[in-house]
This record gives sequence, C-alpha cells and structure tokens, in this order.
Amino acid sequence: MKKIRPVRFAVIAAILISAGISISFLATQETRDFRIAKNLDIFLSLYRELNTFYVDEVNPDKLVKTGIDNMLRSLDPYTVFYPESESDEVAFMTTGKYGGIGSLIRDGGEYVIISLVYKNFPADLAGIRAGDLLKKVDGTSLKGADTEVVSQKLKGNPGTVVTLTIERNGKEIDVPVKREKIEIPSVPFYGMLDDETGYIMFRSFTQNSTEEVKNALLKLKNENARKIVLDLRSNPGGLLTEAVDIVNLFMGPGNEIVSTRGKVKQFDESFKTSKPAVDQNIPLAVIINRGSASASEIVAGAIQDLDRGVVVGQRSYGKGLVQITRPLSYNTQLKVTTAKYYIPSGRCIQALDFSHPNEDGSVGIIPDSLITEFKTRNGRVVRDGGGISPDIDVVPPALSQIAAELFMRNYIFDYATRSFWTNPAPESPEKFSITDQVYADFRNYLSERKFSYSTITELSLNELISNAKREKYYDLHKDLFSELQKELMHTLDNDLETFRNEITELLADEIIGRYFYEEGSIKFSLGTDEQVKRAVEILKKGDEYNSILQGKSGSILITHDDNANVTGFRYGRDHGDEVNI
Repeated sequence: MKKIRPVRFAVIAAILISAGISISFLATQETRDFRIAKNLDIFLSLYRELNTFYVDEVNPDKLVKTGIDNMLRSLDPYTVFYPESESDEVAFMTTGKYGGIGSLIRDGGEYVIISLVYKNFPADLAGIRAGDLLKKVDGTSLKGADTEVVSQKLKGNPGTVVTLTIERNGKEIDVPVKREKIEIPSVPFYGMLDDETGYIMFRSFTQNSTEEVKNALLKLKNENARKIVLDLRSNPGGLLTEAVDIVNLFMGPGNEIVSTRGKVKQFDESFKTSKPAVDQNIPLAVIINRGSASASEIVAGAIQDLDRGVVVGQRSYGKGLVQITRPLSYNTQLKVTTAKYYIPSGRCIQALDFSHPNEDGSVGIIPDSLITEFKTRNGRVVRDGGGISPDIDVVPPALSQIAAELFMRNYIFDYATRSFWTNPAPESPEKFSITDQVYADFRNYLSERKFSYSTITELSLNELISNAKREKYYDLHKDLFSELQKELMHTLDNDLETFRNEITELLADEIIGRYFYEEGSIKFSLGTDEQVKRAVEILKKGDEYNSILQGKSGSILITHDDNANVTGFRYGRDHGDEVNI
C-alpha cells in the first residue's frame, strides 16, 4: 500500500476527526478508509493547484460549496449542506421561526416583488402589500438581486429596523419595518364546513404544530363538530415526532405510528403514541395530494393502516426517507438522510430509488416487481413503493392552457394588484364573486397588455408543417394543412369565454387574498373544492365510511372534466420559487 507522507496524513486525519471519524476507526477499516484519505488528499491537492495557477482569482467559499453540493446531489435531493449564512433557513425548517418582516417574495423581473403578506406581521402592520416592488433596502439598490440575496438582506435580529424602498403604482415610498421573530402558523385556517363537520388546514410539521392542531380540534368540537376533515394537501412534512403526536390526537396510547431503520443500527427507533387521545372515535377524513410528503405521509399512512379514518384525494409524493441535521465546523450544518421510515402495516412508501440510478443518471421509480402488499389492522390490502394511495381517489381538474398561462405569467396577480388599489373591499370572502363587469375589465386589461399565447396543439401543428415543407410534402397536402390550421388555431376571445369559470376562480382567489389574507382565500376556495366536498360527503354517509374501513369497499375513483372549476389551486400547491422574508 502506498504510504502517505506524515504531514499530509496528519492534515487528512485532522479533517477526518473533525467529521467524527477516529484514528482507531481508520485502523479497523484500513482499505475503505485509505480510499477516504486518498481522495481527500487528491481534493486538497486539486484545490491547491487551482488556487495557485487558475487564470482568475477563485472564491474558496463558493468553489468548495459547489463541490460539496454536487457531491451530495449524487446521493439524494434531501442530503444538503448549509453554510453559516443559511443558518436561518435551517431554523425555519425545524421551528417555522425566523427573524424577518413576515411576507413572501418572488422574482418580478429587474426587482423582486412581494407576493404575499402574512396578517398582523411587521410587513402588514407597516402597510406593505402584495404587488409592491422592492427597490432598495436601507438605501442599497436591489436591482438584479435574486430572491435569496434579498431574503438575506431583509432577515435579521428581532427588534432591528430595516427601511424598504418600494414601488407602488409608479411611485417610490420609503417604509421602515421593525423586524420580529416570525413564526408562520402551521394551521392557517380552521372552521366549520357545515353544522357538524369541522375542517383543519394543516401546512407544516414544525415545533409546536401539534398544539395548533389540538387547539383547532378542541375549538371545533366546542362548536359541535362531530366529524373532522384534516387537510394535508401540499404539506411537505417536517419533524417526525410531530407526525406521531398529530396521530396521537386521534389514537390512544400504545399504537406504533412509525419506525425508522438505517445503516447505523443504534439510530433505529420505534415511535408510539403515548398520551390519551383528544377524540379517538370521531369520524375522520384526511385529504392528500401529490405535494403531501414525508411527515404528511406518515400521518395519512398511519390513519389508513390503523383504519382510524379514510384518506381522500390523490396519491401522495412518496418520500419515505428520514433526515437529521448534524453540526459541522464553523457553524455549518449537514442535513443527511439516515434511515427509511416504515408505517404501521410495515410498508415504506418511498417511491424513488436513489440508490440505483438509471444508466443516464436519472432516478427511476421503484419497479412493480419490487412492490409488496401489506395489510391494515382490519385486513385491507395496501402497497409500498409509491406513496399513500387514497381510499377515495378524487382527481382534480387540469388547468386549461390559457388559465395556466395567465397564472404563471402573473397576469392574474398583476390584475389583482390593480383591482386592490382601485376598488373597495368586498363584504366577505364568501359573498365575493367576479361579476360580468369585472371580467370584461379583465379582458380589456389583457388587451392593453397585448396578451397572447400559443397552445401546445398549435406548436405541434406548426412543427408538423415545418417538417412537411422540409420534406416537400406540404404542397401535396396544402389544402389539408390549411383546414387543420383553420380548425385547430385558437382565438383568444373564444378561449376567454370557454374557460371563463376556471379563470374567474383564479381571479377571485387572488383578489380575495389581498383583502382577507391567506385565511380569506382558503375560506373562499372551500365553497368549490371538490376534494373537500367529497370528504364531507363520505363522512356523512356512515355506512360507506364504515364499509371502507372494514375492507368491504375498494378504492373509489372520481374524475372531473377538464373544464370543471379549478378548486383549491392556490392552496393545493406549494409556493414554488417564493421565499419567506
């Protein structure tokens, strides 16, 4: 075996020790750890040569972080390195708390834009509103700065004051805002859907989130709720222990909710309910979608495996991996995947196989040949390897392309901003509607902005015509192509009328949010939310509810026409590239 120079070995050993690897461990794992030492030596040599000879100055922090990020990216998307500058992000992930002004921002072109303001937080109290452009922070221009840069500038110690220069309706305004400790609520809304059915929107599993759900549940029961809908759509998960405690609200002590198994056996654990339930008999429906992941899947899966309630909606994301944070030197941190979790039936719902990537480097789903059947407490068949499949599968309607274009290109958002500053507040979210006059004004607004778009059908047809011309088939079938163009090319006016229902719902949702904040938008959307309606319906039909739990009824599929109303669009999705500040 090639010898490593003593000085270099000392450096490498120091690095390994700082990473928690002892010299005795090196001695017992000689072959493997020689490879570690060898590759660390190569890395140090490589960096030294780059630093000495590269034509431009290299940024050591940026260069090393890029190397670390790419190394971790080869494992799975959840193993992540956080430098000291991102310590606030780690704190927010685990606690839901950070020092800031209480809003969401997103890219808005040259400047970032306020996309949402949390009610009664500093930004709201200072008069900042969705649609405001952020031009300066304490006099420093933000032109060209991305959301991450702006977020770092706006976050800070609670009690400090930051002066924002915003642009609103073409005018610049200086607004001083006092930073506070921001704790985003895990339960943004709860209320009664009818005389006997309570509803809880649950957003994230952070510290104390169980208390929020518990308080909501108790208040709903005091309002005579005899049935509960727990909405976990687009809840990305969080703390595993909070998931166990959430189930504990509906199940008594002694029930295993989840177990974890990984390479380091001393970290393997079994998590059981340990407290008396708030109500272990109340009929329960849990709503999930493709954005429900991790701890959300533990809750939905445990409720299903223990036959405690019915699961409604779409198949969940399929994240069955456990992460912990490990402190590193210089106040950096590593979030690392340490185990897989298994819910009461014994299944792991992990859908993507990161350990066996495809030849092209992509990650495939777990093949059908490796999927195994398990049984719930009452003997119902459930399967692993693909998230949580609902007992009642309610497929939401797909957005038409014009509605998607209007939303993604911010025409809906910008019109709502204009509407907010030119119209009085509606009486209530429930009584608000998009009138013919408002919709006509929106159409005029699109005309002023010269809105246009091409459908996928049109793009495909144009490509077909281009290929036909290149291959000299076009002239032979010119009349046919002309007829196809006439039949398939859309007209904006027709599309605005054909898809009016879903466009008006998006408009109403965005406008309501400006006056009544997040809570108002949720309350408004409940009136047309087909998944919520189906959850309420199954709870009211006691025989059908019990039949599902007893395994006498298979999975039920409900579909919708593409032209059906778009329900819960805003709150059935995550916030994409939006960033908390």
